[in-house]
Amino acid sequence: MKKKLLSALLSVAMVATLLVGCGGTTATTEEAPATEEAAAEETAAEETADAAKQYEGVTLNFWSMWNSAEPQGQVIQAAADAFEAETGAKVNIEWKGRDIQQLIMAALEQGEAIDLFEDDYARIAKTYVEYCYDLTDMAAAANYADQSFACFNDVATAWAGFLPCVTEQPQVGGVFYNKDIFAECGVEVPTTWEEFMAVCQTLVDNGYQPLALDTAYARFNMGYHLERYLTEAGVSELIQNGGWAESEGAIQAAQDIIDFVNAGYLADGAPDEYPASQNKIGLTGEVAMVVCANYVAAEVNNNTGAEINWGMFNYPTVANGSDSTNAYAGANSIAVTSYSENAQAAFDFALFLTSGEFDQQMADTASQIPADPRNTAPAIMDGTIEALTATANPLSWNMGLNDNADVKEASNEIVIKLFEGAYATGADFAAAMDALY
Repeated sequence: MKKKLLSALLSVAMVATLLVGCGGTTATTEEAPATEEAAAEETAAEETADAAKQYEGVTLNFWSMWNSAEPQGQVIQAAADAFEAETGAKVNIEWKGRDIQQLIMAALEQGEAIDLFEDDYARIAKTYVEYCYDLTDMAAAANYADQSFACFNDVATAWAGFLPCVTEQPQVGGVFYNKDIFAECGVEVPTTWEEFMAVCQTLVDNGYQPLALDTAYARFNMGYHLERYLTEAGVSELIQNGGWAESEGAIQAAQDIIDFVNAGYLADGAPDEYPASQNKIGLTGEVAMVVCANYVAAEVNNNTGAEINWGMFNYPTVANGSDSTNAYAGANSIAVTSYSENAQAAFDFALFLTSGEFDQQMADTASQIPADPRNTAPAIMDGTIEALTATANPLSWNMGLNDNADVKEASNEIVIKLFEGAYATGADFAAAMDALY
């Protein structure tokens, strides 16, 4: 009896031991992989964190041409905060506003603690070039060519001898128009001056005024038209040395404008004091077009409260002209200083701001063209990416008419008089220009 009881107790004990053992073994079998996975994830997270914080402890001093309250300033600050969170680099922004043009040269000459600064890409590549870091190799490593417009990179590199800046906020000039008016009148976007004149006549026939013009942009309009006959180099040659009366292209360009004005294709009151004429596009709904840079669309909408359905097309070509189809193009850009101790981090931030997410934010918030052509232009900028992509040799502002400071103001008055109808023939305009020399 005792043996049977002892045997039974031993059997119970063995079963209990086996159950506990099985339970422990089962728990170990089920939990081990989870523990290993968690450990692997933790290690990966630590490695990712270490990699993302590659610039921990770095401070970048950035001189901005904007103010912190402006839309551009708000996006820059948001990008700086995100860059610090991802890389560890703190971006210290000094908001210089438009005064940066008066301040930056002296600061660079003195070697002030600046890692990056903003300005027009032409000034960066020409005026400040000796203080700019050569970004060529960094740009190649980052495949920058695929996230920027070639026209700016090519021209800036030609000016500086190396890539001196990263394009931030592109501009393009041409004819900006109300797409709803064009649709109502059944007209297509013109490509030649002859087609442009025909469109203007159709607009007039339908009760619309074709073109707004403020005196501030008279030289821009005339510069474009002269360039189509002479190229920008030809315009520059004339404004510097005279000889207008001997230039058939200059005389014909002026005659085209005289014919345009006499046909009644300027908006009522044009040329007006800025921004009265361009505002009529939004205020009256009767003016269809304006020749300007892309910011005009946002200016008109903001000034008038209108929501114009904007489109843009390149300034038309002319018969027997230069065959030029280039557009005015400019850009605010970001340069890294040649003496920056954190040039790679500075370049990485410039790229962080001007491509991908924050470039799209900049375009949407400030109603402008994205610096990264892979991004989407806001509706208000329709046609601008296409114009920039098609431009190989960007035209400068006023297409060469700015190249003689001695006659700049006087020649501007003559151009305004041309649009006011003061000259009977293109030859009269040319003679007035020659009288300046």
